[in-house]
Amino acid sequence: MINGRSRGIQISAMVGTIALIAAACGSGATPSPAASAAPPSAAASAPASAAASAAASPAASGAASAAPAPSATPIPSAAPSAVSAAKSFAATLGHPGGQVTVLAVWGGSEQTQFLNMLKPFEEATGISVKYTGTRDEPAVLTAGIASNNLPDVAGVPGPAQLQQYTASGKLQDLSSMLNVSQYKAQTPASYVQLGTVNGKLTGVFLDVSAKGQVWYDPKVVGDLSANPPKTYPDLQNLIKSDVPSKAQAGWCFSVASGAASGWPATDVVETFMLRTYGPSVYNQWWQGKLKWTSTQVKTAWQDLGQMVSQSYGGVNRILTTNFANAGDPLFSTPPGCLFLHEASFITGLGKFANEQRGVDYNFFPFPAITPQYANAVEGAGDLFGAFHNTPQSAALMKYLTSSQAQTLFVAGGEFLSDNRNVAQYPNAMNQQLGKILSSATAFVFDASDQMPTPMQTAFYQGLLQYIQNPGQLDSILSHLDSVQSSSYGG
Repeated sequence: MINGRSRGIQISAMVGTIALIAAACGSGATPSPAASAAPPSAAASAPASAAASAAASPAASGAASAAPAPSATPIPSAAPSAVSAAKSFAATLGHPGGQVTVLAVWGGSEQTQFLNMLKPFEEATGISVKYTGTRDEPAVLTAGIASNNLPDVAGVPGPAQLQQYTASGKLQDLSSMLNVSQYKAQTPASYVQLGTVNGKLTGVFLDVSAKGQVWYDPKVVGDLSANPPKTYPDLQNLIKSDVPSKAQAGWCFSVASGAASGWPATDVVETFMLRTYGPSVYNQWWQGKLKWTSTQVKTAWQDLGQMVSQSYGGVNRILTTNFANAGDPLFSTPPGCLFLHEASFITGLGKFANEQRGVDYNFFPFPAITPQYANAVEGAGDLFGAFHNTPQSAALMKYLTSSQAQTLFVAGGEFLSDNRNVAQYPNAMNQQLGKILSSATAFVFDASDQMPTPMQTAFYQGLLQYIQNPGQLDSILSHLDSVQSSSYGG
């Protein structure tokens, strides 16, 4: 039964999606969202010469609230050479003029960095980039495919959706738009494979994030960068020795994220799956070839349960605090927790955004559980593809994948690149994170992002149930087995 409030949300989401399709595909409407911390819905549309603020987390509604777009934030002064190099490369693409429409998830400071990266391209080529930002990207693209009303270039939610959009015949084969040999030479093979469907390259990563990092305050636990815990038992021993003398709890953890609440817990389960059983078992799991009731998956959930039991604020805080603020108690007096498990993007969220890298916080990779998988890396990122092959969209795709544009993109401090030729990051921490990703020998992509949508949704919901009622684990996993059977086409 749908109550009045839910119905209002559904109608609002439908209206927002329709407006976004129009904006992304070049209509005169340019809705721009009001700034928000999380977890509201957001959508923004702006030329690359102007930056608009947007929400920082997935949302239940796609409706946009109108607000004037503020003027562009200048590219950091530390990167004038990166600006010059990007503009010089863009000049090699000719001066076709015209317009290209782009849809992606970025808002706020992330959107600002993206638009700043596009400015040299616009100036050199005369091409105007019309950008629309929304956290409801999957809904917008699904509706656009159904109506055949799509942006020229767009972010793709994940590898599973890339396969879906390619199968629909909507995504372009990028071999006619890029120098694929050059792209493959500067990109780790694992990332290239994730963008390839049936032998055709239809997606490229514009940015990546390193998942499974452990964040801490060096002033509380000491500087662990040179000698981090080598094994998971070592980490547990550190927690036992430092709680409650140094902090109230071992972990900070929260999973609220609007309609996508639960996804931060998927990252924890994925870390335990990868670090314990390795890439092969990890991939069998998201591919639907390993049952949720298997010993491997059940053990990973139980390891998550241990983290929940060691987390600051208990179950209520975990379920009601937005993921962006999960680690805020690291910086409280007295500290609420010792550690936070989160991806590299956390540095731009919550209290992290106002603290100093390397002084107020640092990180180390999640320690080994099974030694042979100690160097396995899980990542995620923003895949981009082209729905239309025009001179403007081809020029933009060439620019976006160039090391010059990528170097400028990461200069703002919030993005990482998988491009091997990106050697200069704005700080030592991002330099280290970038090296982890670009040199990965065993790399896996976020498992939940590759699951069919019904499976992904059930995973989120199951985790919320488990956090609240850990005694129901067996029934939760049995239900996920049932969803798996119906979600993977037999």
